[in-house]
Amino acid sequence: MYDPSHLRTFLSVAQTLSFTQAARRLGLRQSTVSQHVRRLEDATGRTLFTRDTHSVELTEDGEAMLGFARRILEVHEQAAAFFTGTRLRGRLRFGASEDFVLTRLPEILEGFRHEHPEVDLELTVELSGTLHEQLAAGRLDLVLAKRRPEDPRGELVRHDRLVWIGAERLRLDPDRPVPLIVYPPPGITRALALEALERQGREWRVVCTSGSLNGLVAAARAGLGVMAHSRGLIPPGLVRVPDRAGLPELGQVDFVVVHGRRRPSAQGAADALAAAILAGGDRLHRSSRKDL
Repeated sequence: MYDPSHLRTFLSVAQTLSFTQAARRLGLRQSTVSQHVRRLEDATGRTLFTRDTHSVELTEDGEAMLGFARRILEVHEQAAAFFTGTRLRGRLRFGASEDFVLTRLPEILEGFRHEHPEVDLELTVELSGTLHEQLAAGRLDLVLAKRRPEDPRGELVRHDRLVWIGAERLRLDPDRPVPLIVYPPPGITRALALEALERQGREWRVVCTSGSLNGLVAAARAGLGVMAHSRGLIPPGLVRVPDRAGLPELGQVDFVVVHGRRRPSAQGAADALAAAILAGGDRLHRSSRKDL
């Protein structure tokens, strides 16, 4: 009933909220992406996206289709692997950003382990900047992390906006430096936050530094200060800082999967895990609708 190629295209558009970005990811023409979505909408008899010249949003039916599409593709790939008799082996060194600690990334990794039990998966959780450094040094095979604004590499998993977050009861004094809760260098979010404050000419002071997301969240929940964070990954117990606080806009952020040097023993496994992450990108968030 549903063409797997149409479902893959649908997931790419849903994750990027952009027909152009989805076309780039899939190596298709934008007209082909539109055609795939239209045919899937014809097959379901429902509208899956609302779109105009400025934005693309999922409808309620589109939200429902996300889970169905992911499960259909997972079963399709399981059947293909079973009947082709392909079994991946080797050691795969995978790095994931701290940003995804509180998401459903473990479910994606569990599914990958189930499908490819002979792959020796080694997981490293670190800051995005550190992961990119380790990838460049040849110590990792695949990375899921933020992309530096000037870096064109990687396949887009999700596009998001950075926002300021803190405890709901937190009140900022406009006459005092902004209390910052930040990752240590070379954290990408840290650099973007400091650059934004400096452009605005706003004074700031670091009240907490931690390489652990849990450490930053604990400090924020205690009301020590504010932190820059992806809008779609806001941890429980924290909220967006209201615009009346006068903090500067932080801009956009891309989360990507990036391949390292192509080691023959890891290439097949890296490709398979990258495909699983791209297919399951809708699970890599924590926000509720009220946070948007």
